[in-house]
Amino acid sequence: MEQEIAALTERLAALEGGVAMSGTVNMEIFYWWCTALMIAIHAGFLAYEMGASRVKNVLASGIKNILAFAFMVPTFYFFGWYIYLAFYNGFIPAEDGAAGLPWAESMGPNLADNATGVFWAAFTLFAATTASIFSGAVIERIQQAAFIILAVLLGSVVWILGGAWGWHPTGWLTVKFGYHDVGAAGVVHMVAGFFALGVLINLGPRVGKFNADGSANVIMAHNVPFTITGLMLIIVGFFGFLGGCIIYMPGEQWINIYGQPATLSAFAFNTLMGFAGGIIGAWVKTRDPFWMMSGALIGIFAAASGLDVYYPPLAFLLGCFGGFVVPMVAVWLEKRGIDDAVGAFPVHGIGGLIGVVACGIFASGYPNVEGYPPVSLTGQLVGALTMALLGFIPGYVASLILKMMGLLRVPDHIQEKGLDVVKVPVKAYPENYIPGPVGTSEPTATPAE
Repeated sequence: MEQEIAALTERLAALEGGVAMSGTVNMEIFYWWCTALMIAIHAGFLAYEMGASRVKNVLASGIKNILAFAFMVPTFYFFGWYIYLAFYNGFIPAEDGAAGLPWAESMGPNLADNATGVFWAAFTLFAATTASIFSGAVIERIQQAAFIILAVLLGSVVWILGGAWGWHPTGWLTVKFGYHDVGAAGVVHMVAGFFALGVLINLGPRVGKFNADGSANVIMAHNVPFTITGLMLIIVGFFGFLGGCIIYMPGEQWINIYGQPATLSAFAFNTLMGFAGGIIGAWVKTRDPFWMMSGALIGIFAAASGLDVYYPPLAFLLGCFGGFVVPMVAVWLEKRGIDDAVGAFPVHGIGGLIGVVACGIFASGYPNVEGYPPVSLTGQLVGALTMALLGFIPGYVASLILKMMGLLRVPDHIQEKGLDVVKVPVKAYPENYIPGPVGTSEPTATPAE
């Protein structure tokens, strides 16, 4: 009898171990496919930026986007992941961040660690997304080397520092202010948008964008359908991005990045409602398909901070509001002589700002974990200001240094000839496709007109 009981106990222990390992493997699989799906974001950015460029610059724009992705992977491995794990208290690294150093035991094949690799991969794709947001703003006139330097600075240093402060479960913005940003409206989109704004001030407009009197010319996209399709691909990839913003707990309740209870169901409701609201808001304001699809992104960002808690009609209304308002910001920016080729600052910077502040208004009082402060408008405003400054200051300072060294901007005569002709050994359209005219003097913020 004792032998039978012992055998049964052994079998039960083996079964429990198998169930636990099954949950661990399922967690790995979940983040594996979230990461794979996020690559669609970069396929989308690639199509989006090449379509928004003129024929003479198509491949140069595409190469820039490909290189941003390629450089992000090793730099995020060597120092980006460490920044996230070590700098959650500010600028002084914590000792436990050593687990993110490239020589740490967990930073390679390790049968006892099923988590680090897939989480690192997902965060690396977040970093690449952040760099690609900035990429579109500066097409057709930035030097390749300058772009790579700035992209690495943004994707593997600046954004992940914001992530450590406002996304890490013990980041100082959460611990001190109850900052809530589950869908990364602030830590990704605001940081990238404001970084792009800082660079654009120093980079200057494309040749031919503005007249001597300050009026703007339309620089038409050479392939509007390609651009719109690229935007839709970005939205497809964002379902992987947002999936990576939730923590899979084998056998337990899903939690958000802060450790609060959450479900993918809530994310699904509010992502789709914000998406639809953004399209409708932009359609009402512009009737422009470029802005309608950009509005879909804006709608997601406007609801992103509170995806886990919003009542879905609220996410829809926030999307409508963002989709309607942001195109006006783009026009305002252009009237001040800033040439944001694809509206990256308005879409991501202002769309993210709406998302962060809205969470402070509509989710105020939502309880935090570990006795940390609940969500509040004050906390969200502090977080928004932090993310804006964290993006803008490094973008402005780094690009100013590059400008002073003569490394930032492609010379005007090369812009006029075309970057592809000078810098790319193949042709985008060997059938001698002829681009249309530059456009009119009417102000516009839309590369798709």
